[in-house]
Amino acid sequence: MNQPFAYIHPEAKIAHNVVVEPFSTIYQDVEIGEGTWIGPNVTIMPGARIGKNCKIFPGAVISAVPQDLKFAGEKTTAHIGDNTVLRECVTVNRGTVDKMRTVVGSNCLLQAYVHVAHDCTIGDNCVISNAVQIAGHVTIGDWAILGGTSAVHQFVQVGQHAFIGGGSLVRKDVPPFIKAGREPLTYAGVNSVGLRRRGFSEAAILQVQQCYRLLFMSGLNTSDALDKIELEILPSPERDEVINFIRTSGRGIVKGFSRSADSAD
Repeated sequence: MNQPFAYIHPEAKIAHNVVVEPFSTIYQDVEIGEGTWIGPNVTIMPGARIGKNCKIFPGAVISAVPQDLKFAGEKTTAHIGDNTVLRECVTVNRGTVDKMRTVVGSNCLLQAYVHVAHDCTIGDNCVISNAVQIAGHVTIGDWAILGGTSAVHQFVQVGQHAFIGGGSLVRKDVPPFIKAGREPLTYAGVNSVGLRRRGFSEAAILQVQQCYRLLFMSGLNTSDALDKIELEILPSPERDEVINFIRTSGRGIVKGFSRSADSAD
């Protein structure tokens, strides 16, 4: 159902049961899947690829050109997965020549005023809370949660099932399965509550805890701690995810908790 005050370019590919509310604008080279609701005053620009059963609230702008001075007009895209909700004034820029696309996964919730810059990849089932600002080239794993008003530096990686406290400045990579908080951002324990909610066994959670005790509480440097994890902890998907994430980290990982850092807060 398309309201008479909405503008839809004739070359846009929109499923028959998509609802477009008044005063929204949909440009050419846009694809929107079945069951999606486009609220009033939404702007969907060329290169948008929006999945099924999404909800996009007023003021959102999807697939605007990147805020990157190196962008030269290359044809790129912005992808929104199925069942994802974008609340008021969310902005998702399309990609640049680096990755050619920006991706927000399926079953995600991006709350009001979230910004996702060019060439980011956000996994499935993520919650990005109000006013989080995500710079370019960031990768966020499945089931990650970012607390409100956090700012994520370009090229940062956030691991799957990680939880980042509100108001954080995320300058370093955040490994999977952990909580991170304080300033500067530091390890604050394993996200055991979230893991239990998602069906992880107690044995798997214990193994994750053992990994991070060696990484953050043993006094070993990162390389030696990883070697010790490989020697002492049996292989599993969780153990291997921790090792692979940290070994491939481009910016280095957040530091472990220290009493001196806590007393300075």
